[in-house]
Amino acid sequence: MAVPQRLPKALPYSSIERLIESTEDPATAVGSRDRALVEMLYGTGTRISEIVALDVDDLDLESEVVTVTGKGNKQRRLPVGGSALRAVQDYLVRGRPALVGGGRRASGPALFLGVRGRRLSRQAAWEVVRAAAARAELGEHVGPHTLRHSYATHLMEGGADVRVVQELLGHASVTTTQIYTLVTADALREVYAHSHPRAQ
Repeated sequence: MAVPQRLPKALPYSSIERLIESTEDPATAVGSRDRALVEMLYGTGTRISEIVALDVDDLDLESEVVTVTGKGNKQRRLPVGGSALRAVQDYLVRGRPALVGGGRRASGPALFLGVRGRRLSRQAAWEVVRAAAARAELGEHVGPHTLRHSYATHLMEGGADVRVVQELLGHASVTTTQIYTLVTADALREVYAHSHPRAQ
């Protein structure tokens, strides 16, 4: 199986920071949810379908891991970084209870809730990312999958082994993950071309 030629577009870390800062006001219930959602998407590299399927019990705050159910109903345990943990804890304390109260019926176990107290839909989660990207002036092509690509690319650039990234992303084959080695190689070539005095 050949590696696809179209390389995924990853955002530089500075753009990720802008995107996160451009979510709705985290002092509001919806804003704290949006901040937690975007932090979790980038902090865990999960797919949009995986993130909206999360239940509160899937998150182990003490161990700092989340159990994600991916393609083929396969589960994987992912580490959750400090920024995402803080955002989720804030949402669980302030945002989620307000969203539960806004609903007319019981909210159930869903981690991320909409304004009516029900599980956040894929489309609504996608819109959270799109709106934050628009406010951050990052272009119209930025969506949840961009955060997944950025997560993988930044791990590879940081020296993570391709097989570790494969496990984290939930890829069945390492071939799928190897595209990120090409992205990293391109980035290295670009840095070399701009930085080395004998590159030209």
